[in-house]
Amino acid sequence: MKLPVIELLSIPNFYSSYYVLGLYQTGSLKYRPDRKFEKFNNRGYVIFKIDGKLGVIDNHDPVGVNDELYQVSDVYFATNKLLNHREYDQEKVRPIFPHYPVNIIPIYLKLFGLDLLLKLKPKDFARELYVLKSRPKYQEVEPNYFFDNYVFFSGSTWKKEPWANQIRAEFIRACKADARIRFEGGFIPRADGNNFGYDQELNKVKYPPKRFSELSAKSLLSLNNPAVLGAVSWRLAEYWGNSSFVISFPFAIDLPISPKHGEHIHYITDSKEYAEVINLIFENPDYHKKIALGGYDFFKQQCTPSAQIKYILQELKVNQAP
Repeated sequence: MKLPVIELLSIPNFYSSYYVLGLYQTGSLKYRPDRKFEKFNNRGYVIFKIDGKLGVIDNHDPVGVNDELYQVSDVYFATNKLLNHREYDQEKVRPIFPHYPVNIIPIYLKLFGLDLLLKLKPKDFARELYVLKSRPKYQEVEPNYFFDNYVFFSGSTWKKEPWANQIRAEFIRACKADARIRFEGGFIPRADGNNFGYDQELNKVKYPPKRFSELSAKSLLSLNNPAVLGAVSWRLAEYWGNSSFVISFPFAIDLPISPKHGEHIHYITDSKEYAEVINLIFENPDYHKKIALGGYDFFKQQCTPSAQIKYILQELKVNQAP
């Protein structure tokens, strides 16, 4: 059974590159701009049509559903579908799996061509290319399991998310306090000089995105970095794809299938548990291997670009090639 042509109706921004790649891998992807969706160019929406069905992928932080797009869509997919939230509980809203931005510059230029110059502001177009270039290319990789005492964590402090700053600061402290760990990273100093009292957790090194990904892939364990407004960080999918042992607080968002504690991920409910998890890992390497490889399996089954689009087309009730 041949998959119908998939039509992109606007130009998504780079944060949605993972889904553009998935659509490109899955079918005959064409850019067919629709004037009524031009206002959504260079924003975090993937608006597409396939087999007469209109799908919307909303790749924003959990700030609510765009009602205009919701009304015209057959299914509205939200990257961050908050639990117990009135807007996200609407009938056509579906959750999707974690993902991350990737370098798809050749596909980007091939699909959108001159419209990148005609429909985007020059500075926006330049920024899109710059950011896409800085991201790693997506590759299907085999499990890359290892056990080493190196831990890498780097992040920014957020002015409006003090709870997230505290959770991450305590992770940095726990890693630095354990003599078995070789820790690299810390908080990136803020440009305004206000580091919210975390001077002892600062690190002056800024890691380019590709280097960040390389060091993260070498880390003994990875914290599912709490994100803005309860969102799940896009680093999570990258960690899983790198066979990382992931520690996480319970998600505030819905997923089509939730990763299981003790199988794909290790959940905690209090930052005081960091030291306990570190001890568990060093005293029981087999458990570390189980979670690391379990997370990789979850990624391969649910989170690859093609797996995500397969799920999306199932929800749209579109026939797929065997």
